[in-house]
Amino acid sequence: MVEKQRSRREAVSEHKRELILDAAKQVFVKEGLEGASLRAIAVRAGYTPAALYFHFESKEEIYAEVLKSSLASLGVTVDQAVARTRTPEQKLKAAAMSFFRFYAENPRDLDLGFYLFRGGMKPAGLGHDRDEVLNTALESALRPIAEAAIELGVSRQKANLLMVDCFAHATGLLLLLHTGRIRMFGASAPDLMERYVKDRIAHLTEE
Repeated sequence: MVEKQRSRREAVSEHKRELILDAAKQVFVKEGLEGASLRAIAVRAGYTPAALYFHFESKEEIYAEVLKSSLASLGVTVDQAVARTRTPEQKLKAAAMSFFRFYAENPRDLDLGFYLFRGGMKPAGLGHDRDEVLNTALESALRPIAEAAIELGVSRQKANLLMVDCFAHATGLLLLLHTGRIRMFGASAPDLMERYVKDRIAHLTEE
């Protein structure tokens, strides 16, 4: 009986936690990390600000949890795309393009990932430990790009540089896509990304 009551309390607590995180994501997407408040998150979730402290110690912890969930979804998306491939070339293309498409189809998740730019070009973060966890999750989602390059015979150093290069190219195109600036050039962001990846693969196989 006691065990059932404990399990019920834990289930209710987890449900409340998920409601808070869902509400927080909506608030953060609209207001950013700096503009959001615990009160606004609590109101959206249907709780009091004091109730939030039962589950989270700060606004930064909530943001980190929301972003961690987003990055976990990104990682699953990339892994599933890579799992359907057979060759290193296919793996590299699938990893890079699935990363791009995830954020092309989920612009709010891209907003969450770019929280560092909300306050302008100055150092920011969610705390050393949280930043480390989040950076590791992002790197994990990008890692299949480097792994595929290594399978193609590239050194680990060059593979890591390619991974960073793909990340930079994808985020640049995503910013142009979601701000509408890509229309200035009469271009397609997905087509440009696919062309870039194709060129990089061709260059690697020629080395």
